[in-house]
Amino acid sequence: MKYIIIFFLVVSIALITSGFLLETAYSQQLIGFGVLALFLIVFPLFSYYRWKDKKIQDYMLTKENLDKMRENQRDKKH
Repeated sequence: MKYIIIFFLVVSIALITSGFLLETAYSQQLIGFGVLALFLIVFPLFSYYRWKDKKIQDYMLTKENLDKMRENQRDKKH
């Protein structure tokens, strides 16, 4: 998964860069496809890859988590 993300990142950056550097009739399309690949392929894959084994409950502000935070703050002050 990591290598697929890196591959699509390199491809999208190459498309954007070649669109800026080449003086062709389709250079703006290269930039557009690079940006589309970045936002529709790379970012969702990266987000899924980073969050797939995490529990969402650990990051939500529930009553239990707020109590834990308050206890940690109280322990650090003393």
